[in-house]
Amino acid sequence: MIQRILAQRYELLENIGGGGMAEVYRAHDKLLDRPVAVKILHPQLANDAEFIEKFNREAKAAAKLAHANIVNIYDVGVDQGNNFIVMEYVGGDTLKNYIQKAGCLETEEALHIAMEIASALCAAHRSNLIHCDIKPHNILVMNDGKVKVTDFGIARAVSSSTMTYGGDVIGSVHYFSPEQAKGTAITPKTDIYSLGIVMYEMLSGRLPFNGETSVSIALKHLQDTALPLRQVNSNIPPIVEAIVQKAMAKDANERPSSEEMLQDISQALGMLEHKTAGKAMEDPFATRMIPKITPEMEAEAAKSKARTAVSTRPSESKPKHPAGQAADEEEGSFFKTKKFAVAMIVILVFGFFAGAFMSYGKFWSSAELEVPNVVGRQVLIAKQMLEDNNLRVTIAETYDPEVPEGQVVSQYPEAGTMVKEQRTVTIYISKGGEEMVMPDLRGMAQDTALSKMKKMGITVTVIEKSSDEEAGTVLDQDVKAGTKINKGKSVDITVSKGDQKKAINLPDYTGMSIDQARSNIEANKLVVGKVTQKSSSEAPGTVIGQSPAAGGSVKEGSAVDLIISASISKKNASVDDEGGQDARSADTAEAQQAVSKKKGK
Repeated sequence: MIQRILAQRYELLENIGGGGMAEVYRAHDKLLDRPVAVKILHPQLANDAEFIEKFNREAKAAAKLAHANIVNIYDVGVDQGNNFIVMEYVGGDTLKNYIQKAGCLETEEALHIAMEIASALCAAHRSNLIHCDIKPHNILVMNDGKVKVTDFGIARAVSSSTMTYGGDVIGSVHYFSPEQAKGTAITPKTDIYSLGIVMYEMLSGRLPFNGETSVSIALKHLQDTALPLRQVNSNIPPIVEAIVQKAMAKDANERPSSEEMLQDISQALGMLEHKTAGKAMEDPFATRMIPKITPEMEAEAAKSKARTAVSTRPSESKPKHPAGQAADEEEGSFFKTKKFAVAMIVILVFGFFAGAFMSYGKFWSSAELEVPNVVGRQVLIAKQMLEDNNLRVTIAETYDPEVPEGQVVSQYPEAGTMVKEQRTVTIYISKGGEEMVMPDLRGMAQDTALSKMKKMGITVTVIEKSSDEEAGTVLDQDVKAGTKINKGKSVDITVSKGDQKKAINLPDYTGMSIDQARSNIEANKLVVGKVTQKSSSEAPGTVIGQSPAAGGSVKEGSAVDLIISASISKKNASVDDEGGQDARSADTAEAQQAVSKKKGK
């Protein structure tokens, strides 16, 4: 698509990026003579009328945003079926690349960047726009250090209420919020969660949640707590750690608004700048110097404690005899032991009932419900369905080549089972087929190759082919050796049938005309090979030799070379002449000599 001109105005110069939804090009606006960036949607999305309608609506709304930290949108259009957005071209690099080059950012620099992102979000949220895809890849760092947020309106166009499209969750799994992971309604605080993730990455150089699959990462957003920032980098001030933790709260109601987030970041930045300037400013989360505890302070605290104990102690009888006192102490010891045993029994019983409650639901509740069928559902949707029915969920993963990754393979209890509320339902999520490396089967015996594939859990389709190789030898495979293949998949292998050509006893072609010999050769499913001429006493065009010799055994398709008597016939003029020009000259000389003798008579 490079060098193409969109809408007779935007000349595409080079591809500068792209993702799962669109490709981005650096372009030149020929009308206004300025550099622009053009985002062109992928064709598979361009054919969806509902998507296009929402895309255009949200893109036009985003174009109304005018903010120093937001990439301006200039135009929206369609050219030859390609939906595109024209936006401000920003020189520089993405924040993702900036972080990767630096490892992690200094706290003040990270706060400055976060404050500009929060400022952009404030402007968007005031215009009732939610970005839905805040991540370092969508933050552009200009050469002067300022940042601009891009991709407004693109992800939001997927749905007006959720981040799902076609039943699947759309977004950047490392950065999206718990509500996006579940496919439930989003709010402006969805962007705040993503900003918290971005801040975590800027300050630590790492992502808070990672995993082998997108499903496992999404589940961590729902269930896990990120490692505190100060455990990763102890130089991070407590107030900054607190801001990030608050932004990353699982419950959207516990997160700050974009305005509050901007204020929090500004306050923290001000504290750091005051500290750098040598001015004191109280940090409510800071570690403080505590006065040393002196003996006098301990004595005073002990007296205060004694006075409190006397004022609350019930009236006592007169002092007892030492013997009675000893008996009381022994009895007290006995009761202490007894109390400990009773306490342990209570704890065990409580633990038993708690476990039973977790597994089987409320013993005291008479409410029963039917377990819904979530098999085949995406894991996050299945989890939400079960929780909406007052059921608890345990998730386990399993390999299953027949079920797409991230979908429920099976559940226990099964669908339709009547259980009490809060019963735990275990859902088994497909990890797809187990991945393995395809071996090189070429040259193996068929039985050996089939046995190897069976042990790997891969089915094989055998295609037979005639060849010079020994029968049963693997000639080829449709999955190249060294490539990854999932367990349960099928592989085609081509196996030699051996040489299946019929053996033919070669006839004697000498004495036949060239045409008769050619017809006989082709009738025997042989081919005429090299034909040469040689002077002889035979009539021109007569076969006077052959190779292989008559009586020999040859396979179908073999070539037979012929030698024929020299001829000047135009019909055979294309045939090679063994002896070449000398043979023809000799024939001519004999003819001339015969004519001379006749004249002499």
